[in-house]
Amino acid sequence: MADQSIIRITKEIGELQKSSDLSLAVAFRDRDVRNVKALIIGPHETPYEFGFFEFAVKFNKEYPRKSPAVTATTTNSGRCRFNPNIYASGKVCLSILGTWRGERGEEWSAAQGLESILLSIQSLMSTNPYENEPGFEDANQSHDKKNQKDYVAKIRHETLRISIIQRLEDYLGISMNGTVTPAAERELYDLDMDDDLEMEDPSVPWEPFKDICKRRFLWYYDSYLETIKKAKEEVKDGQPFARMPFEGTSNTMDGKFNYTELEQRIRKIKDALDAETEKWAAEGVSPRMKDATVAVNLGRQFEQIKESYKRSDVPHCVELVDGNPFVWNLTYFGRPMTNLDGGMFRIKLNFSPRFPEEQPRVKFLTSMFHHRIAADGTPCYFPNPSRREDVKQHIDAVIEALEEEQPPYDPRTLVHPEAHKLYWGTSDERKLYNRQLRRSVQRSMEEDF
Repeated sequence: MADQSIIRITKEIGELQKSSDLSLAVAFRDRDVRNVKALIIGPHETPYEFGFFEFAVKFNKEYPRKSPAVTATTTNSGRCRFNPNIYASGKVCLSILGTWRGERGEEWSAAQGLESILLSIQSLMSTNPYENEPGFEDANQSHDKKNQKDYVAKIRHETLRISIIQRLEDYLGISMNGTVTPAAERELYDLDMDDDLEMEDPSVPWEPFKDICKRRFLWYYDSYLETIKKAKEEVKDGQPFARMPFEGTSNTMDGKFNYTELEQRIRKIKDALDAETEKWAAEGVSPRMKDATVAVNLGRQFEQIKESYKRSDVPHCVELVDGNPFVWNLTYFGRPMTNLDGGMFRIKLNFSPRFPEEQPRVKFLTSMFHHRIAADGTPCYFPNPSRREDVKQHIDAVIEALEEEQPPYDPRTLVHPEAHKLYWGTSDERKLYNRQLRRSVQRSMEEDF
């Protein structure tokens, strides 16, 4: 039975890790598949939008006959209740977990699994989470309407402050005054160490979602700023959070609004991530990296890709920046008979000395108005999760994102708010989008290469 349980858990984790779902991620340490960390990215158009919410999932030996135990760990050390059903203590109230009495047929069954649990939790992160409180239907409607608005307002603020800003500041070692702490300067791996002898440092916390959160922050940076801008019109700095009727003394979300400070901290995180990318380039040319496995691997891949472009009829080309295998420039030529026809765009790929554990940071150096490219040039693309070490598939995925003619609507790709709104808007707005895209294509030939 135990072996069957392990097989089932491993299969479910593997399927989630290979999934194209942009809002869920899972990881386990070593071979301990019974203890899983899960990340849920908050849904679009909710107060949880693009927040990073982490959960600990512990599978018992009777799984899947019995449901696993799930604990929310994004709680500001037990001080923040993010939902009527997600307590500050970490308790997650769901009928399928046996932590809440649901209707008949809503209880756990062996047909359910890790993905269905995460999707159920994600469904709690709704446009109006106040509705999740039991008895909501019988509440006083007029008084309740103000509570709903107040509740949404403070969840939106704390999503930014706790799930995004605090998390990224911890990852980057940024103190409250904006400086980088010495601990953040320490390398997580000894780059001279033989790959087979690499060992984990027990003093370093296990953070499996560090890289994905950094990359997603760069995707959603402009959306975060837009959220702050709108919120500043609704609440004033220093205004205290309203206490909800269902919030108890030790199970609440208390605090004050301060969007001015949040905006400053968001901008400092962006600066720190840009500086980290530049640091990768400097590390790449250091003497000790010359013969490192990752440097040799990137150098080999560069030569292969360069040759493949020469042999094919694809006009794109790649070059190393100053001979550094960790910094590539890709010149992309727009495909004929498309809106990109005639465009020539330079794209920079920065690689970490810890690649592929840390995925490349890609940026368009040539400005381009596109719904899948952020204002700073960061593209939203989906590399194959099972081929993270293959640079060619990263490049192909970037180009595919640019050239996709009829992409399905997906709010999780909202990386350029203005372009996204026009692209998915009315027919007139789509025409305006196409005009702006064509202008950026025309300007691309005029920019200094």
